[in-house]
Amino acid sequence: MLQKKTFLAIIPARSGSKRVPRKNILDLAGKPLIAWSIEAGLQSTYIDKVIVTSDDETILEIAKEYGSDVLQRPQELASDTASSIETVIHTIENSDTYDFIVLLQPTSPLRTSKEIDEAIELLMTKKADAVISVCKTEHSPLWSNQLPEDNSMQNFLQAEAKNKRSQDLEPYYRLNGAIYIADTKRVLKEKTFFLNSKIYAYKMPQEKSIDIDTELDFKFAQFLINEG
Repeated sequence: MLQKKTFLAIIPARSGSKRVPRKNILDLAGKPLIAWSIEAGLQSTYIDKVIVTSDDETILEIAKEYGSDVLQRPQELASDTASSIETVIHTIENSDTYDFIVLLQPTSPLRTSKEIDEAIELLMTKKADAVISVCKTEHSPLWSNQLPEDNSMQNFLQAEAKNKRSQDLEPYYRLNGAIYIADTKRVLKEKTFFLNSKIYAYKMPQEKSIDIDTELDFKFAQFLINEG
């Protein structure tokens, strides 16, 4: 709780994963991947409850071992086509009422309670209804473009990017998937964390912004943890 506002952290963790099978329970530096997000949520100064929602009994059991509340997710919300927001709404409708929802994806193990608390503090300082975490892009999008069928690069770069070093280009930011916070009533109404007003970015460093989607991501996260 902060300034009499309550916060519910939701960690969605379905069993299916095509690129990295069973990734949510794979061992990452001595504990299951999902445990990193559970511990971050429980160690937060402001989060009032952490709920793991899953269709998988093993995941739910591990979540309980690490101190999280759990919610059995119906099969229709566990398919490849089911969206995260549908899962969030299902959790909201099957839990007590909280002022804000904090979505913590289990694929962001390097996000800690420090970042969660800073994002919540930013929310309150800005008197915002939503805060979403971002980090700087690894490369400027001004150095990117689509290619035509003949692979011509005649119009590949915009004029502002020509003859410039990457460090001379204005910084761009991308979503890093680590923290989504939004007013519960507005989430239910707008069915998204990307509210159309009173929304701000919380900037995180790239080294805390690993989003595990592939085996290479997993190995990189392991490396960063081992290197401290």
